[in-house]
Amino acid sequence: MKKYKGVAVGAGYFSHFQYEAWDRIPEVAIVAICNRSLESGQAIQQKYNIPKHYTDYKEMIDAERPDFIDIITPPESHLEICEYAATRGIHIICQKPLAPNLAEAIALVQLVKATGVRFMVHENWRFQPWYREMKRLLDADILGQVHTVYFRSRMGDGWGENAYIPRQPYFRNYPRLLIYENGIHFIDTFRYLFGEVCRVNARVRKLNPVIAGEDWANVQFEFDNGLFATWDASRYNEPNYPDSRYTFGEMLLEGMQGTLRLYPDGRLTIQKLGKPEEQHDYVHENTNFSGDCVYHTQRHFIDGLITASEFETNGDDYLKSLTVQEMIYQSAEANMPIEVSHHDTLKKHLSNPLKSIS
Repeated sequence: MKKYKGVAVGAGYFSHFQYEAWDRIPEVAIVAICNRSLESGQAIQQKYNIPKHYTDYKEMIDAERPDFIDIITPPESHLEICEYAATRGIHIICQKPLAPNLAEAIALVQLVKATGVRFMVHENWRFQPWYREMKRLLDADILGQVHTVYFRSRMGDGWGENAYIPRQPYFRNYPRLLIYENGIHFIDTFRYLFGEVCRVNARVRKLNPVIAGEDWANVQFEFDNGLFATWDASRYNEPNYPDSRYTFGEMLLEGMQGTLRLYPDGRLTIQKLGKPEEQHDYVHENTNFSGDCVYHTQRHFIDGLITASEFETNGDDYLKSLTVQEMIYQSAEANMPIEVSHHDTLKKHLSNPLKSIS
């Protein structure tokens, strides 16, 4: 069995989920970690038996010559690290947000494509087990034509003077927060489940005055196939269930033949027209993060390297999700629906991709 030699940059809150998942993939050996803080980096190094620790990612890449790099750093660092790794022929899996703005994300994807290395965004939401099962059920036409979707999310971690500090304090300073950091997950997952978005209509608010960006949003999506979806989200108000970070909310799918529901504990139910609601059994476990989706994301990355198959969240595809994200902000600013044209939006920025549009 071939072992893929990996290195990783970053030792923040979410990185722990990624190191734990790599430790369970037999084809992978993480040989080095890079982090500017020796204390936090060495804690991960010792916990997961990673042989080496660096404080300079360039030194690590040049010394270790890995097969791939896992980039788990803030978005403003991604372009520089990706460029250095890609020009040295190293495959890349990179955390989201991919870049501070759409223009820089386009530049990053273009740069990586030009080198020919494999690139995947660590977009793990679509790999949550309930969404994989929903996709299977939709492909089996269990509901007939789906016409309406509603997702309600209440995180409750964004109220008060100490909002976000225990887990991810940098959220407080993001000029764009809820759509940029959390909403992108749902954009990508909605595209995975329902197809391409053709129109958005959005409203955003800042409820907590101590933060910079929005923490409340109501976004309506219209899809090419005529389906309508609503994402109703707030990080300010609290949920009435014990674990807000398992499914991150509750979801309703209505079709011509019945209804599919996702509950906050991961349960799925199907209610056929004229019949009572029945539980749909499938496998999901509260392991690692949100149904072990980090493991399944990284497993997908390695399987793609092994089989030379395309990644679901490759650079080109992910730019479509980021285009929808940008249109949501434009809709909220203009207080009106916005048509989504991936071709026109991307073409607009290809000629000068580093010109920020934020």
